[in-house]
Amino acid sequence: MTTKTIPELRQYYERKFDKHCLSIEAPLEMVKPMLYSLKNGGKRLRPLMVLLVIDIFEQANLKDGLSTAFALEYIHTYSLIHDDLPAMDNDDLRRGQPTNHVQFDEATAILAGDALLTDAFALIAQEAKLKPRQRLKLIELLSRSAGSTGMVAGQLFDIRAENQTLTIEALKNIHRLKTGRLFSYACQAGAIISDASDKELKLIDEFAQAFGLAYQIHNDLQDVLLDSQSTGKEEHGDESLHKATYPSLLGVDGAKAALEAEIETMHQVIFRLTKETRKDFNRLIAFLEYLNIQVKEQKA
Repeated sequence: MTTKTIPELRQYYERKFDKHCLSIEAPLEMVKPMLYSLKNGGKRLRPLMVLLVIDIFEQANLKDGLSTAFALEYIHTYSLIHDDLPAMDNDDLRRGQPTNHVQFDEATAILAGDALLTDAFALIAQEAKLKPRQRLKLIELLSRSAGSTGMVAGQLFDIRAENQTLTIEALKNIHRLKTGRLFSYACQAGAIISDASDKELKLIDEFAQAFGLAYQIHNDLQDVLLDSQSTGKEEHGDESLHKATYPSLLGVDGAKAALEAEIETMHQVIFRLTKETRKDFNRLIAFLEYLNIQVKEQKA
């Protein structure tokens, strides 16, 4: 089987996702705000992780993971729409474009997010290429990862932490939930679709958890060091909301050191995964290189 690079996986995903978006069966008034945010760029890291893990295991076809990858992008997009709302982060920009509630209106944005969240589970439930036990496990895990024990809990704790003094461990816990759980789901979903063992699932989750923390540290550094033209978001948004961040707790140099520590953890996990599975998990390093390059390019 020929393996695919990250750019090739991205092209494959976008081509299939474009076709999927054309097939959404909903009133046009509902589809417009959904597609506005779904198609508003983004790095697609979460769906790409699903597909790359499947490609590494080589025990399933990439097409078997498409519905799950789409569902994960639905969940991620809904969370961004709701994060941007006036009652949450009150952002006017997302990826350099007006946020959903600015482009349409607040009620429409809320409903578009609700639709994406709800429809995500149907995408997996209806995927005939997956075994019933796989569909059930994927839906259960997605519910726990995105809901009251995962991302949504992290969002609540994040809001509650505004104007508060946090320990670094408390901040890590927020990010493990708010950001890390969907990355964990991405990697585990690819492994579930590939019928990976429990041991392999545990190891790949270690990688994903470290990546989730690294990704959030990277975002925190971007908010401090880059302008809105570079990030596509409001400049110094976290600071204006008085949120606890890695730079605010550790300083910029301390945050960079924390990022490097998580990257080192991921290298160690990748080594163990490659050794124990005899699969080329070194391909995950592409995601680590992205984090390294972005930080190095930033200017204080």
